Amino acid sequence: MDEIKTILVPVDGSDGSNKAVAFAVKLAISCNAKINYLYVANINQLAINACLSDAILDAVNKAGDAVLDSALQRTPREVQAEAFSETGSPAVTILDFAEENNSDMIVMGSRGLGFVKGVLLGSVSQYVIENATCPVTIVK
Repeated sequence: MDEIKTILVPVDGSDGSNKAVAFAVKLAISCNAKINYLYVANINQLAINACLSDAILDAVNKAGDAVLDSALQRTPREVQAEAFSETGSPAVTILDFAEENNSDMIVMGSRGLGFVKGVLLGSVSQYVIENATCPVTIVK
């Protein structure tokens, strides 16, 4: 496997996401890698333009900032880390970000939906696993 220099960690504040942060930090320390934390607000751009008020968008942005700040606070100073916030479909946005930023690995949490719920509801982690061009680690 190629050297791991940049790890993408999508975060949403869930328990699975927090476990992914902890795992990615350990991995980054062992590989001397940088971590990019990504929060994706699951908002359709059309809805943003047509329906959502500034107050709602502000609340969404503040929630994302809080999630990103929490991830950064749990990252030791010796690990280089940056925080990014995007809007859109989480699975597609994660893959686009990984490609655009030359991520060597994606580390993300699992929501533990199980097979049936995953099939019926769709699964961000499943979509990322199937379509990523870099290795993906799912943390439970």
